[in-house]
Amino acid sequence: MTITDFIVNDIEALQMDDTIGMAQDVFTQTTYSHVPVMQDSVYMGCLAENDVHCLDADEKIHDHAHMLEGFYVREETLWLNILEAFGQNNTNIIPVLDENNIYRGYYELTDIVNYFNNTPFLNEIGNIVIVEKGLWDYSFSEICQIVESNESKVLGAFISRMENDLAQISIKIGRTGGMNEVLQSFRRYGYKVVSNHQEDALLNDLRERSQYLEKYLNI
Repeated sequence: MTITDFIVNDIEALQMDDTIGMAQDVFTQTTYSHVPVMQDSVYMGCLAENDVHCLDADEKIHDHAHMLEGFYVREETLWLNILEAFGQNNTNIIPVLDENNIYRGYYELTDIVNYFNNTPFLNEIGNIVIVEKGLWDYSFSEICQIVESNESKVLGAFISRMENDLAQISIKIGRTGGMNEVLQSFRRYGYKVVSNHQEDALLNDLRERSQYLEKYLNI
């Protein structure tokens, strides 16, 4: 199944000459945050639910054209970019246009999230490791080399946080090798392991030493 298989047309796009009341009816009957609006066959933008409820139902949509939000994705847009578009526009519906700017339908957020859930990054058994390094000091090629040199496989990786010139990278690692060896390798390459792991021998050793010291001080 490809991402374009999720394009739907459960609701018809509204027209600029339609009334605000028609848009209000759509939002009453659905859980959508936006509804696409057309001028004949040309996509004009999306009307937000938060905007239409404060308007007179008898007014025309074209009287409030300035409220239309012009976001959309293409049929060839990759699913990660589609997911990003949902977040950037604070919406749960994204219109889809083809290469000739013809409106094809829309994506629903729940469908794209379900698509993401079925990727190996989430669906395959493995371990999530979060490492941290300087924003200009890490590389994904180095991260993959560290993992694969310890007989493990990278199922996916992304930057989960950037702050104060530091980047945190979340890595999904298939369970094909020793996690402790992977963690120690990251440290040798100057990465800070942010996540906690039972397999982490260094962390367990520090924990045991801390417990021993606490007992000693309490004697």
